[in-house]
Amino acid sequence: QVQLAESGGGLVQAGGSLRLSCAASRSSLDIYYMGWFRQAPGQVREFVASITWNSGRTYDGDSVKGRFTISRDNSKNMVYLQMNSLKPEDTAVYFCAAVRSWTSSRLVRVEKYKVWGQGTQVTVSP
Repeated sequence: QVQLAESGGGLVQAGGSLRLSCAASRSSLDIYYMGWFRQAPGQVREFVASITWNSGRTYDGDSVKGRFTISRDNSKNMVYLQMNSLKPEDTAVYFCAAVRSWTSSRLVRVEKYKVWGQGTQVTVSP
């Protein structure tokens, strides 16, 4: 089973950018559908973006459309989340998630994903 580890979080001012990375180990990523979620204190875990196994399709959550971009490099076993025009309401712990699937559908529900990383904190100051 694949293991996931996020990195790249930190403190940034509003309007700034960050790039999160998700490194996979123990298994090749090219058979996994990948997603990013986030969870703010006291809030439910929220879908941010997802990408199909071959990067054929990407999907964004409504709150990040036009600002965040998900991508992947299967040769490096990596998934990325480029976050631009950050807002204080983007502050959360960001999680990388995977499910072994060739689907091209938009998977937004937490329970659809079977493997999760530990998360990385993103804090956006006003």
